Amino acid sequence: MAINPKRPDPFAPDLSPEKNPTVFKTTFAGDFSRSVAPLLEASRLRKSISGAKRIILKPNLVEALPAPITTPVELVESIIDYILDASGDVEIIVADGTGSLEYDTFHCFEELGYIEMAMRRGVKLIDLNDEPSVELYSPLLKVWPSIFLPKILMDSFLISVPVLKAHTLAGVTLTMKNMIGVAPPAHYHTGGHWKKSAFHASMDESIFDLNAVRSPDFTVLDATVGMAEAHLWGRHCDPPPRIVAASYDPVALDAFGAGLLGFDWAGIGHIRMADGLLGQAGADVVVDVE
Repeated sequence: MAINPKRPDPFAPDLSPEKNPTVFKTTFAGDFSRSVAPLLEASRLRKSISGAKRIILKPNLVEALPAPITTPVELVESIIDYILDASGDVEIIVADGTGSLEYDTFHCFEELGYIEMAMRRGVKLIDLNDEPSVELYSPLLKVWPSIFLPKILMDSFLISVPVLKAHTLAGVTLTMKNMIGVAPPAHYHTGGHWKKSAFHASMDESIFDLNAVRSPDFTVLDATVGMAEAHLWGRHCDPPPRIVAASYDPVALDAFGAGLLGFDWAGIGHIRMADGLLGQAGADVVVDVE
């Protein structure tokens, strides 16, 4: 079996333990426009996207519910502003696939301010639930014989923009679990109230499998508030972390985020599985950005 189709360097996923495990973090300055640019400069994102023709930003829009349940549009807009300044000649797309059976992703875009923002910034919105998919293979897969994902992800620089949240099935939902949003319901809705319900039976293994064939190229994590108990309900983190973090390594980023929620990453199944294969969870390389 072949691993995922070839994509232009430097965007091919790095499945080796040598993947850069550095996590960059900054204290939230009160608005994202002041916090994001220094963080992305320190992360050298400008250099990383210099050859990209298309950049996809993937927020967490699991349902049409306000932040901190979903990714605030202000954070995504601040990343877009940075990209436009760094590389004006690039296609920028904001894309997700909501899990709700009651409506499509464009309802989330409308309710959460993404349509107005996209018009203001001249970027495109895509519902990944409706995109043509490609079948992907990897010898690392644990429970799925293959994974279907939107084809458009395979030749784009993918920036995941998750929110800091606990999760009742996966322990945490950060950047690796954010990839469930890209999975097409045509292949992963097996009944129930959620469009991606096939993943419920083996949640941690499914998160690992998704990231084994396509993990984010870069992540910006909104840890300004945080959901301390679950991803759709419950109390906020008290005190709030007031942090925005970024990393090229999804495993290192998720281990860092798990720590913010008070969890030992080794107790989170999908992070433990991914450590040493899809990134490095225990490297503890954290750079503070002023």
